[in-house]
Amino acid sequence: MSKLILFNKPFGVLPQFTDRGSETMRATLSDFIDLPGVYPAGRLDRDSEGLMLLTEDGKLQARIADPKYKTPKTYLVQVEGDVEDESLLTLQRGVELKDGMTKPAQVERISEPDLWPRDPPIRVRKSVPDCWLKLTIREGRNRQVRRMTAAVGHPTLRLVRWSIGEWSLEGLPLGEWKAGD
Repeated sequence: MSKLILFNKPFGVLPQFTDRGSETMRATLSDFIDLPGVYPAGRLDRDSEGLMLLTEDGKLQARIADPKYKTPKTYLVQVEGDVEDESLLTLQRGVELKDGMTKPAQVERISEPDLWPRDPPIRVRKSVPDCWLKLTIREGRNRQVRRMTAAVGHPTLRLVRWSIGEWSLEGLPLGEWKAGD
């Protein structure tokens, strides 16, 4: 049976076990997970938070991370501005990015979710409102969600991956991990 780890990655943590690209030591997965032989199934940028899956099974890793399997990934996204229906419709249909058209996304406005405080907090501007979206994609381009929201005029302020396929952050505290099914 494959080993699967669900990890709630904090903001600022590199999605790898070592930091080779900096003179100053940055937080990595090894600061939180001390299990030999497991590797991330996909990435989650340093400036994003939330669910990462890790496994030692290469086939499972590919099934989770490879876009050809179309595993849904759901994000809770705080964006700048009040998102109008037209922008939601554009996201739902697909957005033209520099590397081509995205596949359609499932997206809806949501109330502010009950999440842990981000450290450091996002930059808040009193004169600019913000709102939250729940956005699900089935591909995984580099910084795709951030680029999609920016393309419709609403830059991402905070990005939390809530679920990947059947696995979610439900009940998993920030910086903690647990074995998955």
